Amino acid sequence: MTRFFVALLMLPLAYGTALAQGNAQAGKALWDGPATQCRNCHGANGEGAFGPDLAGRKLTVAQFTHAVRKPWGVMPAFIESQVSDAEIANLVAYFDGLPAVATPGKWRFEAAANAARGQVVAINVGCSQCHGPQLNGPRANMGAVDMDFDWFKSLVYTHTSAFPLHAKRLEENFTLRVRMGNFNPNRVWESQLREVYDWARDIGVRGRLVARLGKGETGANGVTYTLMVENGGLPGKGLTVDDPTIRLIIPKDVNVVAATGTGYKGVSMDEQAKASVAVWQAPRMAPKEHQSFTITLSKAGTAADNLRGEIRWSKPAVKTGPFDTQAIAPAPL
Repeated sequence: MTRFFVALLMLPLAYGTALAQGNAQAGKALWDGPATQCRNCHGANGEGAFGPDLAGRKLTVAQFTHAVRKPWGVMPAFIESQVSDAEIANLVAYFDGLPAVATPGKWRFEAAANAARGQVVAINVGCSQCHGPQLNGPRANMGAVDMDFDWFKSLVYTHTSAFPLHAKRLEENFTLRVRMGNFNPNRVWESQLREVYDWARDIGVRGRLVARLGKGETGANGVTYTLMVENGGLPGKGLTVDDPTIRLIIPKDVNVVAATGTGYKGVSMDEQAKASVAVWQAPRMAPKEHQSFTITLSKAGTAADNLRGEIRWSKPAVKTGPFDTQAIAPAPL
């Protein structure tokens, strides 16, 4: 009986030890996978970039947890539903197994000497390290609902609750974990957000085109992929995209057998992509309108070279270039 009670008393200690040790393989999978974007600031392998290096730092689980839940500097705070305590322990185990770096890595993006003030702020407080120098994602969300500054501000300071509401407003079935944390208004000031917001609207908000490639279906003539493209904007508020050009990059040594969908232009060699590209000049798309396209390839793509692409459009116009773009993620394997 005494041994039984001793064993019960030891259970919390054993659990705490196991949690502290974590699982390095699970930590690497979380870090490398799509569920988080931490590597945009801390480096692909934790070598550091905009944020400090993590590899080989030998931080305790308590120290790492504090940095995630109550961070220093401009880093946003992440809640349990975004990264759990067990996942934090796994990340600690992963970074403990990596060698420390002699010199931390460089920022993903740095402000050009002639950059506008709002863009400089976006880069220097970290927004652009994840969203890119032109803030494509935020500008698309602005264009989807004709976003005012108060809504923009809520998406920065209370992102974990505001973004699901934003998705619901757009009638999107949002089931993924929210990847951005909540920024502290005492670290990223409202006046800075106003500069970012005004700059983003000045260069041009975007239509919110959403593109999804389906998994290839093998048939008698080859492997057929279906591409769904939708304008995810809110009717009455979102922007219409007038001239979307859809481009699918064909894997090497693969032929296009057939293609369907309005505006198909055929296949040509793209020197910049150094690959064959199938092109559609699609009809204009108002909010909540969608188009469907198919392409049949002689064989399926691979993890190393899969079917993927982008959408380009020049209207609504953007001041920073001839067209705006939206990536089309590779087809599921």
